[in-house]
Amino acid sequence: MRPNRSRPRQPGKDSLRAHVVFAIGTFAYFSAVAQRTSFGVASVDAAERFGTAASALSMFSLMQVLVYAGLQVPVGVLVDRFGSRVMVAAGAGLMTVGQLQLALADSVAEGVVARVLVGAGDAATFVCVMRLIPAWFSALRVPPLTQFLGVVGNLGQLLSVIPFAWLLDLGGWTSSFTALAAVALLAAVLSTALLRNAPPGVDVLNRELSLRRTGQVLRESVAEPGTRLGFWVHFTAQFAGNTFVLMWGYPYLAYAQGLDDRAISVVMTSFVLTNLAVGLILGGLTARRPQHRVRLSLSVTAVIFTAWAVLLVWPGEAPSAVVLGAVCVIAVSMPASMIAFDIARSFNPPQRTGTATGIVNVGGFAATVLAIFLTGLVLDLLAAAGFREELYAPDSFRFAVAAQFLVAAAGTVGVLLTARRVRREHGSGAA
Repeated sequence: MRPNRSRPRQPGKDSLRAHVVFAIGTFAYFSAVAQRTSFGVASVDAAERFGTAASALSMFSLMQVLVYAGLQVPVGVLVDRFGSRVMVAAGAGLMTVGQLQLALADSVAEGVVARVLVGAGDAATFVCVMRLIPAWFSALRVPPLTQFLGVVGNLGQLLSVIPFAWLLDLGGWTSSFTALAAVALLAAVLSTALLRNAPPGVDVLNRELSLRRTGQVLRESVAEPGTRLGFWVHFTAQFAGNTFVLMWGYPYLAYAQGLDDRAISVVMTSFVLTNLAVGLILGGLTARRPQHRVRLSLSVTAVIFTAWAVLLVWPGEAPSAVVLGAVCVIAVSMPASMIAFDIARSFNPPQRTGTATGIVNVGGFAATVLAIFLTGLVLDLLAAAGFREELYAPDSFRFAVAAQFLVAAAGTVGVLLTARRVRREHGSGAA
C-alpha cells in the first residue's frame, strides 16, 4: 500500500489554529527532550552525589529508557482512544513530579524512581504529538513537519547543554532540577489549555477500543510488515545519538578526549544544531523520494559508525576539529530515525497510527538501552580487571564504545530482512 499524497485539503487543515496546536505540541516535546537529556549533562555530578560506579550510574538512564520504551505501545493505544491533549498534559505532569523528586533525591533508589517518572512522562509526549500532525495538516506537509517536530523538539537538548549546565554549576543540583520541573509544568498548563486532538467536527479517536479490540489493533499493527520495518529502521538509526546525549557523551568528551566544560558545551550545541539543519533536509527527501527511505537510513548509519571508528582508532586525543566533526555526524542519527515514522504511517490506517508509531518508537529506545548498558558494563569489567586505574580511561572508552557496533549490526540485519518482506507484499517501490 502506497500513501496517497494528492488528497484534497480537508476543512481546518493547514489553518492558523493548526499551527498553534503544532507549536504547543512542539513546545511540549521540546520540554520532554530537555527533561530526558538533563541527566546526561549531570552524570558526572550524579556520580559524586550518589557515589556509584559506571554500571550503577547507567541505571538512572537505563530505567528511564526502559520505562519509555515499555510504555510506547500502551501510550499508542491510549492516544488512539483518549487523544493527544489528555496524554501530553498528563506526561508533562509526570515529568514535573519526576524532576522535583530528582532535585531532592539523596540515594540511588530515590534517583532511579525519579527517572522512571520522567521516562513515563516522556513516553506520553512524542507519540501523542506525532498523532496531531496528520490530523491537522495535509498529506504533503506531514513528512517535513514530522522532521521539524523532531529537530526543533530536540533543541530541548540546548536547554540541558547551556542554561541547565550553567545553573547546575552555579546553583547546584536541587535548584537546577527544580527549574527544569517548572518548564515541564508550563508544558502541562499550555497543553491542557490549547491542544486539540483534531479540527472542529473531525473525530480521530477510536472510541471502540475495548480490551479485545485493543489486542486486535495491536496484532494488526505488528502483522503489518511496514510497521516492523519502521521498528528496525528506528532501532538502527537512532541509538547512536541517543546513547551519546542521554548518558555517555559528556563523560566520553571529558575523559576520553580531554575537553573542558566550555568546549563540551560547544560540541554538544553543534550536535543539536546539526539535528536542526539535517532534519529539514531529510524531511524534504523523505517526502519526495519515499522509495529510498530504507537506503537513506542505512547510509546514514554507515556514515555514523565510520565517524565513531575514526575517533576510536585515533591515537591519543583527537584534534578538536575531528571531534567536533565526528560528533556532528553522530548527531545525524536523531533526524534520520524520524524516517521510521513516515514508513509506518505509509502502511497503517489513521485509526491505528498511534499504536503503530508506539511500536516503531520502541525500536530506537530498545537499542539505546542495549547500548547504554553495554558501554557501562564494558567500562566496569575493564576497571575490575585492572586494565586501567581510572574507570573512564581513554583506552577503556575505546572498547566500551566499540561494543555499540554490535547493536548497529543487529539492527541492520533486521532492516534488510523486513525490507525484503515489505517489498514482497507491497511491491518493489514500497520501501
